[in-house]
Amino acid sequence: MNNNFYGIGNLSRIVNAETRSISAENFTGEKGKGGMATTGTGEWQARRLGQGWKVSPSIKIQPKTTVKLADINGPGMINHIWMTCFPDYWRHLIIRAYWDNEKEPSIEVPFGDFFCNGWGERSNVNSLPVAVNPAGGMNCYWEMPFQKQAVITIENLSDREAVLYYQIDYALMEVPSDVAYLHAQWRRSNPVKYLENHTLLDNVFGTGHYVGTYLAWGVNNNGWWGEGEFKFYIDGDEKFPTICGTGTEDYFGGAWNFEQPKGEYGVYSTSFLGLHQVIIPDGLYKSQQRFGMYRWHVMDPIRFKKDLKVTIQPLGWRVEGDTYLPLQDDIASVSFWYQKEPHGPFPDFPERDKLDVI
Repeated sequence: MNNNFYGIGNLSRIVNAETRSISAENFTGEKGKGGMATTGTGEWQARRLGQGWKVSPSIKIQPKTTVKLADINGPGMINHIWMTCFPDYWRHLIIRAYWDNEKEPSIEVPFGDFFCNGWGERSNVNSLPVAVNPAGGMNCYWEMPFQKQAVITIENLSDREAVLYYQIDYALMEVPSDVAYLHAQWRRSNPVKYLENHTLLDNVFGTGHYVGTYLAWGVNNNGWWGEGEFKFYIDGDEKFPTICGTGTEDYFGGAWNFEQPKGEYGVYSTSFLGLHQVIIPDGLYKSQQRFGMYRWHVMDPIRFKKDLKVTIQPLGWRVEGDTYLPLQDDIASVSFWYQKEPHGPFPDFPERDKLDVI
């Protein structure tokens, strides 16, 4: 990390930077302009106290509209994002980020999936880049540097008004020329086609490094589902990848079906790896097993100089015959990576009905 940046390794250094924060109490992040609101979602509760007493703690996002949460002139770096809203909206609020006046977003991910909660049911996460805490406090610590401008928007695809609480903490500071930009892309295969892979990422061109994976995996078969290999095709790989894993649970730092104790999934959430969410059918409305998993390549980024493609095999196990079983599961993924701009085009973002948890 450059010595001008923050972090545990540089915490004691005096840095030439100015700390700012954007929220519903200070939409522009200007110095000395926080807590000045006289109207807002808390004005009724603050009517006896007046200005400065939590008059505007959140915003209302109307149906089918997009709100600009941040528009920051650089250079600088976003250090931390905190957000919360009701789980009903987690797949219908879309977070987008644009760096340095680009027209197409570098980040385009549903709210819940961005914070490793793609199933609309809260699951706490105790990791370094992402932390989810009771009762739905979503935190992101991915470094987000920019040279000229940072714009963050959120779109409400639902038919109902959404209430969002948020805070975006950043620093105005010099950013070295060799720093890359954060990208994040959401994809879903529902279901994966028979004998095909789920592609997490492709059409990535340029120089950069892959830093993280989140999967929301819905199982449509009985039996074990995680035999599939993660594959990273790097810098011109075609039929065969440079990196080929040994199994899904292995990639996420687990082993032997995540089974511990016997007959149960061993849920865990660590700094860089986790099977943090296990949803089991309840015999009424929950129809199949669903899982949430993350793998952060913070200590072992996957570097590329020309291009990158990432896939996962949906592969299970036949109870009889001692053979693998190709699966047709519901797999949604978020890929996180850093690269220089410009980036390759993202796939067209799905319409609302294709985002739903069903």
